[in-house]
Amino acid sequence: MSFRPLVAIGAVLAAFVLIVGDLEARPSGGTSSGSRGSRTFSAPPTTPTAPNAASPLQRTVTQPSAPTTATGLNQPGASSGFFNRPGLVGGLFAGFLGAGLIGMLFGHGLFGGLGGFASVLGLIIQIALVAMVGWLIWTWWQRRQGLATASGPALRVVPDNSRSYGATGPLGGSAPQSGFAGGTIKLSKGDFDDFERLLSEVSLAYGEEDIARLRILATPEMAGYFSEQIANNVSRGVINKISGLKLLQGDLAEAWREGDLDYATIDMRYAITDATVERATGRAVEGADAPQEVTEVWTFLRTRGGGWTLSAIQQTQ
Repeated sequence: MSFRPLVAIGAVLAAFVLIVGDLEARPSGGTSSGSRGSRTFSAPPTTPTAPNAASPLQRTVTQPSAPTTATGLNQPGASSGFFNRPGLVGGLFAGFLGAGLIGMLFGHGLFGGLGGFASVLGLIIQIALVAMVGWLIWTWWQRRQGLATASGPALRVVPDNSRSYGATGPLGGSAPQSGFAGGTIKLSKGDFDDFERLLSEVSLAYGEEDIARLRILATPEMAGYFSEQIANNVSRGVINKISGLKLLQGDLAEAWREGDLDYATIDMRYAITDATVERATGRAVEGADAPQEVTEVWTFLRTRGGGWTLSAIQQTQ
């Protein structure tokens, strides 16, 4: 019995496992993901709320030195080939390629390790299917561009007078006004209310596995990461339960403009109860029933005149 086909299948499965590893319960999954425009690869300033530096973004569709659009995707001309696309499609394709390379290492050529012509034909069919799925996802992604910048609902979080703010005002105040591209912008109390509302609504939508809602509250890039995490939970037979979220303290780290896009990075310390439980039994498998305090750095973007959407979440070091 030949074990070479098993080796090839193992390569594909290994690529898949790297994509869907275990994550923490809250929306960020305990990782740093998303895009911050031209500042994606620059650390935001520290604040009293988050005195430690934010972790670099571990997952981002932004290429170094490449500007981004409101969808979190690169402008035309940036590197966006099939191998560079994030998520399941790119990972599986890399796995198929890896299987062929393993065959070469065993001295059987690119397809020799897959067991003859029938396996080669099967591989070609699989690659064609993956390419078709990638094209469908890309088409859907483009259609969601307009939705990514839609404003949120009229629901507002009632300010809690007991929480602590930065010394310069709600969530640390605002940066001075500047009209030129790439300059700082001034934020109003309504903007800070929106940031607090989005913290709550994104977390609750994630806990309820409301992907349609997440696509409105976040950029397509962030909504894609949330969808992957939820799909991973479904495959594991678990679900995240989130409750008791309350903003304790917040500070504005920076706010700036790039063309028609406004960005704001906010340091947030909040209380949250999150646990991962079995779908069938409700038995807790991760997390705790007691509230815990979390400090994260959230970046929001909007098209000028539009509503804010979540663009990135970073952990603090």
